[in-house]
Amino acid sequence: MIELACKLCCSYLLGSILGSLVLGRRRGVDIRTLGSGNAGSTNALRTQGKRFALGVVIIDAGKGWIATQVIAGAPLGLPGDPMLHAWLPAACGVAAMLGHVYPVWYGWRGGKAVATFFGALCGLAPLLLVPVLLVWLAVTLLTGFVSLASMCAALLSPAIVLLAGLSWRSPLFAFAVCAALLVLFAHRANLRRLCKRCEPRALRPWHLKA
Repeated sequence: MIELACKLCCSYLLGSILGSLVLGRRRGVDIRTLGSGNAGSTNALRTQGKRFALGVVIIDAGKGWIATQVIAGAPLGLPGDPMLHAWLPAACGVAAMLGHVYPVWYGWRGGKAVATFFGALCGLAPLLLVPVLLVWLAVTLLTGFVSLASMCAALLSPAIVLLAGLSWRSPLFAFAVCAALLVLFAHRANLRRLCKRCEPRALRPWHLKA
């Protein structure tokens, strides 16, 4: 249990380092005061441009990968339960996402953990990341709503895990369910705007027809 607590704490603290705010400090901006007010890559793209947004994605996705691949597997020299070790990567991935949504370093005001979710899934099951990303890309191109695409990708991830032949009792399925619920909760304001038809589009799908 000591190992679990240490690694979950480290994953959470790592998740609390927000790419947009780290890079924004170099420019003297806090993107939480710009655009939609969200500390994520979409708002970074709208307000700071493509290169800045790409840096944000790399940092935020990297946190998820490091939590599942590096922190979860780090040897601490403590006696451990084999079952606990099997669940550690998934638990660390969720902890990193929680840190991104509620960062202790930034007054508990974070982003929506989508990039961190993708990074954690890459660390846990790289092949399953492909269909999840395809869902995200398809919904984005068809509707222009990144928020809707993010929710769809996260919500379909448990089904994708099951379709891959894994058990609903597996750590990966538990991670997918927890991640989907967290992403949906973090997008609750977007969901309300989508229902009211006032959510801003990231792109106009009909422009792709030209």
